[in-house]
Amino acid sequence: MANLKEIRNRITSIGSTMQITSAMKMVSAAKLKKAQDAITAMRPYSSKLTELLQNLSATLDSDAGGVYSTQREVSKVLMVVVTSNRGLCGGFNSSITKEVVKTIDAKYANATVDLFTIGKKGSVLSKKCKIVRSENEIFDDLTFDNVAAIAQNLMDLYADGSYDKIELVYNQFKNAATQLPQVEQFLPIKPIEGGDADAVNSDYIFEPSKEEIVEALIPKSLKTQLYKAIRDSFASEHGARMTAMHKATDNAKDLRDDLLLTYNKARQAAITNEILEIVGGAEALNN
Repeated sequence: MANLKEIRNRITSIGSTMQITSAMKMVSAAKLKKAQDAITAMRPYSSKLTELLQNLSATLDSDAGGVYSTQREVSKVLMVVVTSNRGLCGGFNSSITKEVVKTIDAKYANATVDLFTIGKKGSVLSKKCKIVRSENEIFDDLTFDNVAAIAQNLMDLYADGSYDKIELVYNQFKNAATQLPQVEQFLPIKPIEGGDADAVNSDYIFEPSKEEIVEALIPKSLKTQLYKAIRDSFASEHGARMTAMHKATDNAKDLRDDLLLTYNKARQAAITNEILEIVGGAEALNN
């Protein structure tokens, strides 16, 4: 059994760790509230904008829909991988890296895949594919304008034929304890399922023409889609970190309690031995 000094040192060390994990939990909880409100407010707008764009694209031919609607044979793929800049958030980053590897092996075994990483933790995928660009500072100032610049760069890469398909891989925020890895097609624009053009024509009156609306709507929709994905990942990161730090604090508390029990037992045993030694010495003197 370890001596009392070693046990006391371990108890002190675990107590310090508990203070750190508890503080990190509270910080993440505060940031989560703001990030959660932002993504919750944005989702309806983003979904409706994407739906409208898909509906419009379904009624137009590929030329009218623009270069972003053109379907090509997939030989070069760019995957935009959204991770975090910091760790201590449970399986948040590992779930994304596993999803990327699984998607590449399942869908793009015969294609060339490059990676565009957002977040420092995506660098571990360099062993799997070539990372052509990294954006790690975006989380320092997460605004629509900053994300729009990245989206424009992705749109240019698709428009000039550098890639035949661009996909987003990120964690979708469900709640603080649950994050869902998502693989979402960014370009080309995914047509509406079923392509019910007649329903679209009957639901809307277009002014000006549909072609002009689509031309103006596509860039905005794509930028909004990327911004939503990064916002989702940002909220998921804080939720995952808050949950991980909560579990770490609870585990540290349990370990500290076990060590306190061990310490008290060892201290009691030491006191008992001292009493026995004193009694034994007294008996020896009396005899």
